[in-house]
Amino acid sequence: MPSYTAPVNDIQFVLHALLKASAQDIPGYDELEADFTAAVLEEAGKIAGNVLAPLNAVGDAEGCVLENGVVRTPSGFKDAFEQMKQGGWTALDCDPEYGGQGMPVLLGTAVGELFSGANQAFTMYQGLTHGAYSAIHAHGSDAQKAKWLPKMVSCDWTGTMNLTEPHCGTDLGLMRTKAVLQEDGSYRISGQKIFISAGDHDMSENVVHLVLAKIPGGPDGIKGVSLFIVPKFLVDDEGNIGARNGVSVGKLEEKMGIHGNSTCVMNYDEAEGYLLGQEHKGMRAMFTMMNEARLGVAMQGMAQAEAAYQNAVIYAKDRLQGRAVTGAENPDGPADPLIVHPDIRRNLLDQKSFIEGARAFMLWGAYLLDKSHRSGDAEAEGLISLLTPVLKGFLTDKGLDMTVQAQQVYGGHGYIEEWGMSQFVRDARITQIYEGANGVQALDLVGRKLAADGGKHVMGFFELVKGFIKENEGDEALKKDFLEPLKSASKDLQAAGMFFMQNGMKNPNAALAGSYDFMHLFGHVCLGLMWAQMAKAATEALASGEGDASFYETKLATGRYYMARQLPATKMHLARIESGAAPVMDLAAEAF
Repeated sequence: MPSYTAPVNDIQFVLHALLKASAQDIPGYDELEADFTAAVLEEAGKIAGNVLAPLNAVGDAEGCVLENGVVRTPSGFKDAFEQMKQGGWTALDCDPEYGGQGMPVLLGTAVGELFSGANQAFTMYQGLTHGAYSAIHAHGSDAQKAKWLPKMVSCDWTGTMNLTEPHCGTDLGLMRTKAVLQEDGSYRISGQKIFISAGDHDMSENVVHLVLAKIPGGPDGIKGVSLFIVPKFLVDDEGNIGARNGVSVGKLEEKMGIHGNSTCVMNYDEAEGYLLGQEHKGMRAMFTMMNEARLGVAMQGMAQAEAAYQNAVIYAKDRLQGRAVTGAENPDGPADPLIVHPDIRRNLLDQKSFIEGARAFMLWGAYLLDKSHRSGDAEAEGLISLLTPVLKGFLTDKGLDMTVQAQQVYGGHGYIEEWGMSQFVRDARITQIYEGANGVQALDLVGRKLAADGGKHVMGFFELVKGFIKENEGDEALKKDFLEPLKSASKDLQAAGMFFMQNGMKNPNAALAGSYDFMHLFGHVCLGLMWAQMAKAATEALASGEGDASFYETKLATGRYYMARQLPATKMHLARIESGAAPVMDLAAEAF
C-alpha cells in the first residue's frame, strides 16, 4: 500500500523563505510565524499520514453505496470525518463570527494540500462544503448566514454546488431546472443535476445544496440564472432539522477515480429553496465558489503528483534492476537500484521540479487571494483573476502527467492494482475536467482574462518578471542558470500575446486555436519565476550559514533542472501558437 509523508519542510520554505508570510502587511499574516505554521502543518501531517492515507485505498476499493435513498461512505470515512471536525480542521480559514478560526487562505491551502495528497476523495467532502460556505458568506443575507454557516463551518452540515445538467455542462444558459416563487418568499425547485460531488452521504446531519435554476419569466440564457439554497432536510428558524425536502439521489455515478467520493445524480421535485443573492445573478454568486474551487483543484493536481512521486522515489531506491553504465554501485547485491539509471533520474526530476515549482505557484496564488480579500488590493485581485485559469489548467494537466511518470518508475508493477499507483493516476484525472474543463480554462484565459482592464494585469505580470530580473541581474549565482532562462521564456510569452493582438481580432480562431498552448506557456513562465525566486531564497539561506545546507543545495539543483530541461518548452508552445488557425481549422468536419 502506498504511504504518504507531509512535505512540511518544503511548504515551510515557500511560506517563509519565499513568501516571507509573517512579514507581509496583510491582516492576519502577523500570526503566521514559522513556529506556528510548523506546528499546524505537523499536526495536519499526522492526520494526513496516519488517518487519511490508510483510507485512500479503502475508499478506492469499496466506493460509495446507495441504500434506501441514502449514500453510505467507505469503511472508516465517518470516523475520520469526526476526527477532522473535532480537530477544527474544517474551520481553519473560516470566519470566527460563525465558529471559524479566521486563518488566512494561505494556511488553509497549505493544510489542504496535505489532506488532499493523503486522500483526495475524502477531502472533497469538506472542500465542497467550504466552497458553499464561501458563496453564502459572500452573498447571503445576515439571516441566511446566521442560519446556515455555523453548522457548515463545523461540517455538522456539509455543502455542494449543483450546476451541471444532462444536456448542459459548460453552456449553463441551456439550463432547465426551474424555481417558482411562493407566497412566503421561498421557491419550489424542480429539475435534475448531474456530477454532484459529495451530493449525499452519511457523515453529516444535513447537506446544503447550492442549486442554479431559472425563475420563469426571467431573461434568456445565462442572464436568467439564479442561485438557491436547497437543504436535504428543512431547517426551522431556531436551526432545528425537520422534514425531508423534495431532493433525492437518483443514482451514484460509476467513475474512473475518486471512488470514495459520492458523485450523485440529484433530483429536485418541488424542493423548497431560498434565493441566494439577487434574482438572475446566480452566476456571480456561483463564481465565488468556482474561483476558490479552481485554486483548490490546482492544489489537488499537484498534491496527487506529490503523493505518487513520494512512492516512486521509495521504489526507485529499493528496486534492484540492472547495473549502472559507469560501474556497479551496489557491488554486494545482484543489481543496482533503479535510481542509478539516468532515465529514472530524469523521470523523478521531472516530477520533483514540477511539484516544488507548482507548490510555490499555488501558495503564491493563495497569498494573492488573501491580499485581495483581506487588504482590498485591486492589483492582487486582477492578477489572481488572470492566473486562476493558468493555475487550474496547467497544474492539473502536468499533475496528471507526473502521476503517470511516477507509475512508469514501477514498470509492470505500476499497472498492477496491489501497488496502488494507478489510483493516483485515476484520481488526478478528474482535476482536468471538473470546475471548468481545462480547454475552457484556456479559452477564458485568452478570450477574457488577457484583455481584462485593457490588458493591465498581464502587463503587470510582465513587469513583475522584468523587475525581478533587473533587481537581481548582478547576482552571478542566479544569472546564467535562472535569470537568463526566465528572461527568454518571458519573451516567448510576450511574443505569443503579441501574436494574439495582431491576429485575434481579424481571425478569432487564430487566438483560440493557440489558447491551450498559451495556457501551458504561461504556466511554464510562472514556474520559472517561482524557481528563480526560490533559487534566490536558497542562495541567501546558504550564504547566511543557517539552516539545512543540503536542503538548499538540493533546492538549487532541482531548480536548475527545471530551468534547463522544462522551461524551454515555451519555445515549442510559441511555435504552435504562431502557426495560427490553419493547421487546426482547415480540415473539414466531415473529414474527421
